[in-house]
Amino acid sequence: MKVAFIGMGTMGAPMAMNILKAGHEVTVHNRTREREEPVAKAGARRAESPREAAQAALLIITCVSDTPDVENIILGDDGVIHGARQGSIVVDMSTISPTATRRMAEELSKNGIKMLDAPVSGGSEGAQKGTLSIMIGGDEQDLKTAEPVLQAMGETITHIGPVGAGQMTKAINQIVAAGTYWAVAEGIALGLKAGLEMERVVQAVGGGAASSWPLVYRSSNMINNSYPLGFKVQLHRKDLTIALEVARELGVTLPVSAYVEQVETGLITRGYGDEDISAMARNIREASGIE
Repeated sequence: MKVAFIGMGTMGAPMAMNILKAGHEVTVHNRTREREEPVAKAGARRAESPREAAQAALLIITCVSDTPDVENIILGDDGVIHGARQGSIVVDMSTISPTATRRMAEELSKNGIKMLDAPVSGGSEGAQKGTLSIMIGGDEQDLKTAEPVLQAMGETITHIGPVGAGQMTKAINQIVAAGTYWAVAEGIALGLKAGLEMERVVQAVGGGAASSWPLVYRSSNMINNSYPLGFKVQLHRKDLTIALEVARELGVTLPVSAYVEQVETGLITRGYGDEDISAMARNIREASGIE
């Protein structure tokens, strides 16, 4: 299948690589053009703009940081909407506003272009291994068309409902992740303060009902007080902000998410915004007097 992939960041570049490895024809574009080079060396064609990238593609994938970026890529003066042909499918794999997603889908439909919102979970490891969980909003027939490409990137592909449902599900994912990371950080702090051998603690807890992805894959960061990038604090804070906005619209109270958003805002202010989300453990360590 001919695929355009726009966004060569921490997630997008390995996702595009996996599509190439699966035998699809891939055209890539990124705002910072040098980030296209590794995927181009692997066999992808480079495009000068989202419009150009979309011209020959049946599937046009976007994976960028925030709602305004997606809107510019899709609807901007040099955007996908001006290059994509009728019947093509835009698959947005970013994490953005459900309301904006529905609005963009409506604009695309006026030109005969379809849209799926398909945010992902699984971190940079999942992007590299092709084991992401992909949450789909949109038409089931469009999903069937896109599925061979999605299978190159994800292990769990779930159709949730109409356009926007994928982004709503990702908001829920980030709410759950926020509370889980915070709870793991609290548990790690307590164990460290008690002088326990924390690798053994994690092994024990991870074998029971309290096991979770953050415990298994990020507890070592919290134990060592070192937070190499997996998923940036500032990006998770952005996602939580979207979730809290949706919650306010629906009249739902999310006290833990609101607190974690404040913690992450403080980390960003202190210069830790580019660290992994597990860096929220810094706050508990500092408050507990753990060096």
